[in-house]
Amino acid sequence: MDLKLTEKVVVITGPAKGMGAAITRAFAEEGCKLSLIGRDTGAIEPIAKELEARGSSVVVIGCDLTDAGQCDAAAARTLEAFGRLDVLVNVAGGSGPMGKTGVETTPEEFDDIVTLNMNGCFHTIRSVLPAMIDQRYGKVVNVGGTFGMKGRAGRLAYSASKWGLRGITKSFALEVGQHNINVNCVAPGMVDGPRFRDKVCRTMAEKLGISETEAAERHAADYALKRITVDDDVANACLFLASDVSRQITGVDLPVDGGWAAL
Repeated sequence: MDLKLTEKVVVITGPAKGMGAAITRAFAEEGCKLSLIGRDTGAIEPIAKELEARGSSVVVIGCDLTDAGQCDAAAARTLEAFGRLDVLVNVAGGSGPMGKTGVETTPEEFDDIVTLNMNGCFHTIRSVLPAMIDQRYGKVVNVGGTFGMKGRAGRLAYSASKWGLRGITKSFALEVGQHNINVNCVAPGMVDGPRFRDKVCRTMAEKLGISETEAAERHAADYALKRITVDDDVANACLFLASDVSRQITGVDLPVDGGWAAL
């Protein structure tokens, strides 16, 4: 199926590593023009150069997503570079404290992750919407998480931030649908990679006295499909929601987790 994303201008936050890099490459392969934004431009430059070598049009823009003014400037620079702005994919985010109860979580830890995971997405959406409204077309895809769909002990701060992102997604979807703009949320479960292996599995392994491989297997056993999500699974969901194939879908939370949150 042709997703008809060729030449679409796509802004991606957190584009350089892991899931974000997979999403960036997926949109490049569809022939999109890319605006890659984030605080650490040095980390973004290698993937930008890789994609430019393959023929993609790419701009790299330094931006602290928690600063509304910098997000406005990033949107303006994207418009200056490409003349329009079709898609925003909010990947950037953090995991916050792991294995701490709500009582053990400090106010600073809570504020830090809520600011990054909620305020960052709020700022970027606000920044791109005026252009999308003017052109009467746009797609916003927020990358949330399944802990924002089901409660999770020991992950209070992260869960709160992802539950909040769902509210941001749904409210914006209601407000801008009249302008032919779709706003949706992809909710990955555990995604195989360094964060999952080195933090999640290691924490479980140390707590239960098992190997990290056994910890990964225990996580997989919780899912209907008995396997851990990989980066490309999330990237493909983002492509779908960024395309007109999903033109009649807005305000949804799409779990990409092998069957956990929805079952």
